[in-house]
Amino acid sequence: MRFLVLAAALTLPLPALSAGGGTMTPPTPSETTKTCKGKQVWDEAKGRCVPPKESSLNEDGLYDAVRELAYAGRNEDAQAVLSAMADQADARVLTYWGFTHRKLGNRALSQAYYDQAIAADPDNLLARSYMGQGFVEEGQFGLALAEWKEIRARGGVGTWPETSLRLALETGATTSY
Repeated sequence: MRFLVLAAALTLPLPALSAGGGTMTPPTPSETTKTCKGKQVWDEAKGRCVPPKESSLNEDGLYDAVRELAYAGRNEDAQAVLSAMADQADARVLTYWGFTHRKLGNRALSQAYYDQAIAADPDNLLARSYMGQGFVEEGQFGLALAEWKEIRARGGVGTWPETSLRLALETGATTSY
């Protein structure tokens, strides 16, 4: 089965990167990962590291901190930032709850979050990609391929979610952000 999945993936051209769907570039380290320890973020207004709930960061700033911490492998710290975000039903918050739980080995919980993220936004290509990468990690290549096809069918050709899942199918290696 894996051979068929890889053969199907390899027969398609490599899509262009980022066209509206994120970037293949890892997040740039900020003071949050360079200076702050544990469950803290850098607060520019205060000029120091603070707990996420005490920061002056807006939702986008908190989301950027989540992504940066997750990329650095600090998934529990990223979860502390996620818990500080106001709208826990937001699809991107649910997506990163799923991602961080998957990276921490909580596969069933991560799947529940991915399912909620996709229910909130069926066109959430990032949730579909991360979920598909989880399937790759579990050796469920048919399910991963189905998510890759769904991403493409929803207009995701050439986006970061589509490319990263395709590469995971080809190589078995998944991404950290």
